[in-house]
Amino acid sequence: MTGTILIADDHPLFRQALSMAAAAVRPDARIVECANLESALNEAIAADDLILMLLDLKMPGAEGYSGVALLHAEKPAVPILVISSADAGQAAQNAVRFGAVGFIGKDTGLDAIEQAIADALAGRRIVAPTDDEIDPVAAQITMLTPTQLKVLLGVMQGRLNKQIAYDLSISEATVKAHMTAILKKLDVQNRTQAVLVGKALGLEPIHH
Repeated sequence: MTGTILIADDHPLFRQALSMAAAAVRPDARIVECANLESALNEAIAADDLILMLLDLKMPGAEGYSGVALLHAEKPAVPILVISSADAGQAAQNAVRFGAVGFIGKDTGLDAIEQAIADALAGRRIVAPTDDEIDPVAAQITMLTPTQLKVLLGVMQGRLNKQIAYDLSISEATVKAHMTAILKKLDVQNRTQAVLVGKALGLEPIHH
């Protein structure tokens, strides 16, 4: 067995199609299917041999590009290939900004999906950023730790520190410490500015 491939999509038939495509490219890999972001995050954290993540943008627990950002924060070295029905133009660029190596539409043929999977596994970037470098603010977002990113998403929801602490099963003091680190990493002065940075980049909060 040469690693685990994670498939996160809430549509059973499409998960099955992606599993078939992944198995065709890497027949000896273990393939794990998830129908929501929470289970995808849990599986990603648990798998120490993860080699690729195939991710739908729109599924339970994920809004905007929060799923890409969270999975990238948990496993920054593992390529993420976004497969979505969203408009390919802007969505592809935003997915790359938050850590994905590529984007393919759900109307893409099976051969093209298999090629994209093979390219991602080989370390080839399927969608290049529009600019020579990914813009610095997006790069700052991707430097946040998984917990810091979850705290930022909570702040974007308008939740108080004590509510975020409850959601994440950490102390309120720990939330405050993470918030201080977030402001420093994003080079902003307060929570409002941090929220504006997140929204300007298309990051959307996860609604429970």
